[in-house]
Amino acid sequence: MTPEPVMWPDAADSAIKGDLTVAVSYVTPAGGAVITSVSPAGLGDREQSRVGFTTSLGFPKKLERILRDPHVAFAYHTREHGFADSTAYVLAQGKASIDLRPSPERLSAFMKASEAFLGKTKRGPVWDWLLREYHEERVFVDADLERVSVWEDLGAQDGRTVTGAPWPQTPAAQAAPKKGTGPRVDVAGLMRQIAGLPHRLVAYKGADGFPVILPVRVTGHDAAGLHLEIPSGLLPPGGRRAGFLAHSFQPQCVGLGMRTLTGWLKVTDEGAVYAPHTSKGLAAPPYRTVLTVSNGLMAKYGLWRAQRDGTAERLRDLVARANDLGKTR
Repeated sequence: MTPEPVMWPDAADSAIKGDLTVAVSYVTPAGGAVITSVSPAGLGDREQSRVGFTTSLGFPKKLERILRDPHVAFAYHTREHGFADSTAYVLAQGKASIDLRPSPERLSAFMKASEAFLGKTKRGPVWDWLLREYHEERVFVDADLERVSVWEDLGAQDGRTVTGAPWPQTPAAQAAPKKGTGPRVDVAGLMRQIAGLPHRLVAYKGADGFPVILPVRVTGHDAAGLHLEIPSGLLPPGGRRAGFLAHSFQPQCVGLGMRTLTGWLKVTDEGAVYAPHTSKGLAAPPYRTVLTVSNGLMAKYGLWRAQRDGTAERLRDLVARANDLGKTR
């Protein structure tokens, strides 16, 4: 049975259609959650209850994990440099599908719409060659939503309303990983790395399989990890695998920084501590020409590598299996 569309409220629609940068989370085979930032350029259809973003074959691990477990979440968590007039924090959860071969019409419509968010597309013989893969070989990730939760404020502190599936029960604590729960990266060094990245969120796997993304404040650190201030009552007690994102971005995303972590989150009556296990960073220069050249070259290399190492074929097989599974359901 096809679920009824989730008709999210106006406050959510403003954020979904207007936010420049959004946090996206998907789950891992070990029961954790990975969280990263994307620029969806307003991809969202309230009547179809669908949101999404685009990516490339240069990031196959993310696509493979989504195809194996389609539970995803989107957090519309900052109005910075966007167009939304809402003050709401919006968490959208649903099941994703992947369009590896979008039509030329869909690609053209997206590129046109993205200019309002990311700036005018460079044109000319050299630019058209350089950016061909970046523009024409994009992959769409579409999520059919099952729940949209809206808080009145960006800190997710007050006035939550839920549209669609009810908010799930509190998930049980998870078993500790074999390598232990403590930090595996230098916490003091990590604090220096995220000092200039003001937008910070955590993500964990909820009881119903969907990632839950919540804004947090880092209040300090010690040998145990990062000490977090969290929205009241929203992080389940006990220990669990969780993702952490710290990022910043400038207008039209010309200049951005991002650090994504995986690790162990422990919540007690005394507070929340996040012990980072892995750490990856990304920085893009605040110069449009340099950024555009870099995007074009990375897209060319990513496609070449995906074709050479069999990633493209493997993803096509996974998409076919996911489609067949959807038909049998």
